[in-house]
Amino acid sequence: MAVTIKDVAKAAGVAPSTVSRVIADNSRISLDTKKRVRKAMKDLGYHPNINARNLVARSTQAIGVVMPSSTDKALQNPFFPEVLRGIGSVAHDLEYSLYVSTGGTEEEQFEEVKRMVFGHRVDGIILLYSRENDAVTEFLYEKKFPFVIVGKPPMNESEITYVDNDNVKASREITEYLIGLGHKHIGFIGGPTDLVVTVDRYKGYQEALKKAALPVRDDYRVQTEFLKSGGRKAVEELFSLEEPPTGLVIADDLISLGVITMLEEFGLSVPDDVSIVSFNNVYLSEITNPSLTTVDIQIYMLGVHASKCLIEKARNKEEPAKRIIVPHKIKNRQSTRDTGLK
Repeated sequence: MAVTIKDVAKAAGVAPSTVSRVIADNSRISLDTKKRVRKAMKDLGYHPNINARNLVARSTQAIGVVMPSSTDKALQNPFFPEVLRGIGSVAHDLEYSLYVSTGGTEEEQFEEVKRMVFGHRVDGIILLYSRENDAVTEFLYEKKFPFVIVGKPPMNESEITYVDNDNVKASREITEYLIGLGHKHIGFIGGPTDLVVTVDRYKGYQEALKKAALPVRDDYRVQTEFLKSGGRKAVEELFSLEEPPTGLVIADDLISLGVITMLEEFGLSVPDDVSIVSFNNVYLSEITNPSLTTVDIQIYMLGVHASKCLIEKARNKEEPAKRIIVPHKIKNRQSTRDTGLK
């Protein structure tokens, strides 16, 4: 015979209504009571009827997650599994499921988001990107559907909850680090220009060069995809110049891996010939040869904060918009060297 709420209540020494409130995570129930009831549920092998509970609560207990491009391509970059790990850790603790968009194009993703919203499949959505003129962002904003952006919003910044790093400051600091090593010819390799993170990291790079009275050269800037193949393309452009850079600020660690590989094909060594600094501090940055000097943006914590903010917003539609800036730190490793020129 199936275990019932009454069985759990008897084992825990509480009323059946208290068990129901514990299942709903009612804030009025003490932590000790919750622990006792949950232990009884576990000991008896009781599993609440989630569908019935959600119908009453008008909640799906699910979070939608939308990538910046097709899922297959995005998951090639270690940033996304790590931020998903952070999102999932909070979702698991609060008994939420994840619904990850699998659209292959922006149009397919938009259609999938509309199905999530109109089909009541999720309680809220996390966007793992911030893009100018993005149909998904505009749709969610207009519908007043709970959503959180990992990144700085491209519109209505004060009205949208977002979790980000100070990418302008981080980029300025990492560029100044290269300048401090004596580099005067510094290139920039960024992602797509419609992504706010690319714009902010390029802005910080520019600020550092101008502060040091170094020229900001258009031919030293390359925009590419956040993939290893993007790094190969960038090297072909930059190191075909008559005066190639001696230092590179690269907006993503995965691009950096492609840069290192391609530089070797050009007969150049990192850091002996070219110094590289990068962003994200994904796990590959420490084990590649040479290991990357990079900005640790705390990817996991970006996901944790995004998940917490979204669930708060989903549970309380009146929750005000939040701006959470996760601190960054430069990890000094082996991909840079001092030129001896100051």
